[in-house]
Amino acid sequence: MSERTKKIGQYDKDFIWHPFTQMKDYEEKEPLVIEDSDGAYLIDSEGNRYIDGVSSLWVNVHGHKVPEIDSAITEQLKTLGHSTLLGVTNPPAAELAKEIIDLCPKGMKKVFYSGDGASAVEVALKMAFQYWQHKGKPEKTKFVYLDNGYHGDTLGAVSVGGIDIFHSTFKPLLFESFKAPSYYCYRCPLNKTYPSCNLACADELGNILQENSSEIAAVIMEPYVQAAGGMIVSPEGYLKKVREYCDKNDVLLIVDEVATGMGRTGKMFACDHEDVTPDMLVLGKGLTGGYLPLSATITTQKIYDEFLGNYDEYKTFFHGHSYAGNPIACAAARGNIKAFENNDTLKKLEEKIELLEDELKEFNSLKHVGNVRNKGFMVGIELVADKESRDGYAPELKMGWQVADRALEDGVLLRPLGNVVVLMPPIGIPTSDLKKLIQVTYQSIKDVTDKNEL
Repeated sequence: MSERTKKIGQYDKDFIWHPFTQMKDYEEKEPLVIEDSDGAYLIDSEGNRYIDGVSSLWVNVHGHKVPEIDSAITEQLKTLGHSTLLGVTNPPAAELAKEIIDLCPKGMKKVFYSGDGASAVEVALKMAFQYWQHKGKPEKTKFVYLDNGYHGDTLGAVSVGGIDIFHSTFKPLLFESFKAPSYYCYRCPLNKTYPSCNLACADELGNILQENSSEIAAVIMEPYVQAAGGMIVSPEGYLKKVREYCDKNDVLLIVDEVATGMGRTGKMFACDHEDVTPDMLVLGKGLTGGYLPLSATITTQKIYDEFLGNYDEYKTFFHGHSYAGNPIACAAARGNIKAFENNDTLKKLEEKIELLEDELKEFNSLKHVGNVRNKGFMVGIELVADKESRDGYAPELKMGWQVADRALEDGVLLRPLGNVVVLMPPIGIPTSDLKKLIQVTYQSIKDVTDKNEL
């Protein structure tokens, strides 16, 4: 190890507190110092190359060093680094907003910028709340969320989050919401089996709306994939049914596409799979292709119109961020969209998804793989101690991390979710690298689970 790598590693241990990381464990290992990239690969300070198997936490879209994004940022740096969006505009923000609307489901009309997914969720929650105040229904103040759902780490987002390990500590700080069952078919909370269940989990959500519609402002959910919940994939028709229940009970629908958007599921947005138009659509993560922080809350004209009024009516949406609509970030997002167009990314993705799903079938033969699920390039491989009972491994075994550590030895960088091994590579990954990613993951799971039987 070079002296430079040692120095950076020591600075890291001395001064950085890492997110979602038990620092006691972290400090016992040598830090992995990533300082370069090449396509689907990350390169450490010693020159070792690793396939970016989780898109640098689900943000990188086409790969690293994307010419369209690099060029867009470079050109923007020549003119304007930042200007507030409070009462004035800038070209990249305005042009990007039009491009986003052109991509969105029919009926979406207005773009409100923030800096990250959780902030954009906060915007959606506050907009939904204030919308009903303006509509003369001030009693509609509560939200419905799904068990196993995740919408970020700010307090509003946590109040509509359904992952206890992340959220239970902060319960005294949260506002009250209604929790509906997850669409977790492998571990169905209603003890039913798809498709004979007829989407009973959606009906349970519908019952909550019917019984409490007078006080519910909106349903918030991740369409098709509960990402942080363990890449849980919904059955077909669930999203459309929820949309129908929302319409029937005069409740808004917020879809959180922070993780599922920008092509991850095989279409630009997950709600496109069922031709569903939400009342609000939240974007983040991959919006800039994995370059810069930028998020957006997109609404229909109906939502926007309720905030229009005379100055002294105070209907203004009093919310905003200093860097909202930052020109450099917006330029990066425009470059990201251009890369989709130039490379025919979504069309090429169809063949890659077919290859991925074919290769994933082999994982079912492994003794300790209980469930393999995916929607597009979002993959969850759930490890179990016993396949018949579906009992999971004890947390102290850190099985997911054992697999990730083993994969690192063969040049693949993963980050698991408990006992779920997650694959979410850049959708622009070359086929040869995709095959390597799958093969290394398979062998790593086999090696680790075999070893833990001894």
